[in-house]
Amino acid sequence: MSDPFPSLPKAPSDVSWPSREWQRADLADHVDRASLNILIQDAFGDAPDARLGDTFATLVIQGGKIVYERYGVDRGPTDTFHSWSMAKSITHALAGILVKHNRLDIHEPANVPEWKQPDDPRAVITLDQLLRMSGGLKFNENYVDGETSDTIEMLWGSGKDDTAHFAASMPLEHAPDTHCSYSSGTTNIVCRLLAQAIGKYGPDFEAWMRTSLFDPIGMSSPIPKFDAAGSFIGSSFCFCTAEDFARFGLLYLRDGVCDGTRLLPKGWVDYARTPTPNQPDELLGYGAHFWLGLAGPGTFSANGYDGQRLLVVPEDDLVIVRLGQSPLEEAERLNDWVADLAACFKRPG
Repeated sequence: MSDPFPSLPKAPSDVSWPSREWQRADLADHVDRASLNILIQDAFGDAPDARLGDTFATLVIQGGKIVYERYGVDRGPTDTFHSWSMAKSITHALAGILVKHNRLDIHEPANVPEWKQPDDPRAVITLDQLLRMSGGLKFNENYVDGETSDTIEMLWGSGKDDTAHFAASMPLEHAPDTHCSYSSGTTNIVCRLLAQAIGKYGPDFEAWMRTSLFDPIGMSSPIPKFDAAGSFIGSSFCFCTAEDFARFGLLYLRDGVCDGTRLLPKGWVDYARTPTPNQPDELLGYGAHFWLGLAGPGTFSANGYDGQRLLVVPEDDLVIVRLGQSPLEEAERLNDWVADLAACFKRPG
């Protein structure tokens, strides 16, 4: 049986992990410069494409080196940018680290206090189902002010002090593992499960994030946010520089291995990019806290509100970071732009 997706490329022997500084390279001969220039003009030119909104940063990594980097007006490499839902994929990595150290079993029922009453139908929901957005909990994932939105109520309303409790208090809308429904609340339940597994909350959990994930891969800029209960708000809030987001993408491109050391369990990245069953008919597929197919089959990405994109293209040993502020209704246009940018770096053969 053939692999369901492209194999992940190993690091070139002559390229070091960007622990402090990225190695850089000129554009290779295979790069479609004419198309690249048009796309960059659409994002950064004197008359940018209004459908893209404001582009704050664009970064292209190929073969482990920065081959293109561009920032908007008054922005640069040391600026931190909003992750929004790209933080969900960071949460996936944190879960993987605990799985690797046998602190979590994704196939056991999740240890959620709100589901402990006798005969609670939610008690069978597993961490695997939460990571694949298949737990079946009711949640209105809406981002429009003035409209009904569990996301807004969780992050800025009655749920803001304990985001996991807010989300875990939702009733079932579907039987577990029968329907995939994207939910920021689900991620915040996962984040509390991570904290419970190691008994660390707030500053202690942040310190663990740094020693277990950020520091080993050279991410020095992350600013994760926590609620009053001490849970990482992994649905939405981890500010980083563009280059640090790229380091995170490179970790997944390299199968969870950094500088020869395995940080994520073997197969964890494949788990992230395996399609979740019972998905609604949408343009992009969903795996485990990663989106699938933004730039064609085999690609996977961390996507955030307002047009944040972190794309991984294994076939071309490619990571692309796009950060900005784009109209929600133009998400398809932005995805096309990112996919077209990736196509400019398509390797021959």
